[in-house]
Amino acid sequence: MLERFVLFLHYANHRGDVMVESRGKVEDTQLKDSYSRLFDRGTDNIPVEKWHQRLTSHELKVKPKSSNVAGLQLADLLAYPSQREILLEKQRVAVKDNVFGDEISTILRQSKYHRNSRTGKIDGYGKKFLP
Repeated sequence: MLERFVLFLHYANHRGDVMVESRGKVEDTQLKDSYSRLFDRGTDNIPVEKWHQRLTSHELKVKPKSSNVAGLQLADLLAYPSQREILLEKQRVAVKDNVFGDEISTILRQSKYHRNSRTGKIDGYGKKFLP
């Protein structure tokens, strides 16, 4: 997800910050360590210089749910329908009606996901499945 975010910032010529909702002391430490590793080393796909150029902080920001951060609430609202759609496509979950989530998925698919500029393909560009 962070690679996608850094690429989004790169293509839009912007800088951004990363904040997550707290999951617990051990999990928060693991997330912070993983973020630091990415920021300090980059990845095979994105060199460290691009991480430094596009992200505003070398530390992951972690907030408790009780902080009621609007951006984290929005992320919660979008994450589940997006995940569900991908799992349905890969036949990893049973089909169940979810009218609100299906409407969100439709909006994301039609106009929000990043696409290959030549083919219009979303998979691997705006959506990524990691088994």
